[in-house]
Order: sequence, then C-alpha cells, then structure tokens
Amino acid sequence: MPEVLHHPLDDGVVLRLHEESDADALATVIAANRPYLARWLPWAAGNTLEDTLAFIRRARRQIGDNDGFQALIARDGRPIGSIGFHAVDWTHRTTSLGYWLVQGEQGKGIVTRAARAMLDHAFAAWKVNRVEIRAGVENLPSRGVAERLGFREEGLLLEAERVGDRWVDHALYAMLAADWPDQASPS
Repeated sequence: MPEVLHHPLDDGVVLRLHEESDADALATVIAANRPYLARWLPWAAGNTLEDTLAFIRRARRQIGDNDGFQALIARDGRPIGSIGFHAVDWTHRTTSLGYWLVQGEQGKGIVTRAARAMLDHAFAAWKVNRVEIRAGVENLPSRGVAERLGFREEGLLLEAERVGDRWVDHALYAMLAADWPDQASPS
C-alpha cells in the first residue's frame, strides 16, 4: 500500500489516507455539497461531523484488519472527495471500489486517475482477481468512470439501494485482473 499512502495525481491533487484531523474539513465539504451528494449516496443527507469522524476511524481500522482501505482525494491540502475499497474477500480475491467527488471538481478526470491508482494497487500488490463498481443507473458521471477505465457492464441490479425516499437501480461493472492493462500478460 505504500504507493497510495501519499500518491500525487497531478494539478495539486493527491490521494492519501484519512486522518482524524481531516474530519472538520471533510464534514464541511460534504455539507456544502449535500444536495448533489445526497442524490446518490445514502449517508450524505444526514452526515454530521461525528459521522465523518466515525467514518475516518472505521477507515483506519479497515487498514489494520487488512480489509481494504479508503483514501482522501485532496487538492492543495483541501478535501474534495474520497475513494476506497469497501472490503476485500481474500478467499475469492474480490473487492469493490466506491468514490465520490465534490460537484465543482467533476469533469477533470480526477476520479478516473484516482481509481486507476487504486486499481493498480489492488491488482498488482493484493493480486485480486476481480474488482466491482456499482453506480446508480442515472449517475452518469460515476458510470463514466467505470467505462473510461474499461470495466465491463455485467448487468442491472434493481432497487439495489435505498437513497432517501427512493430506490436506486445500480449498473454493475467489473474488471478482471487478466483484463487490467498493466496486469494482462502478453500472448
């Protein structure tokens, strides 16, 4: 994991582990982007500073438990999003990747570059065989990340998540180690 502890992307954007000292700034950016984030993320509508701090603590435990990790996406030291592995199934060598980014930073390829770094780690260091991304069917920016990275759309999960007062269908995407550009062996 060393390459993602503090991994520069470009233009002052870095991936790094969340610290408890990030809680105030992260909660503030979530609150400022709440209407946008709450459309797709069930936790965003009621997120508090205490919730943010609890998330950071869970993320730190996740590392200690060898069950994936979460990374803060920061520009010039300020949080602008988060990306991480929900958990790792070591028996089946699978994991899933989730991410969010403030609305004003979207459309710049930040999440795509961050996801690429995370996926390089998962396939090369962890030797996972499969990574999934689930995105709301109507969440075109999130789906675009999976598609730009070459993930294969495998299907539709009806009413996969409750967000606010509505059910959200998810598009399920997957990438296999053999298909990841840096892992595929030449024939």
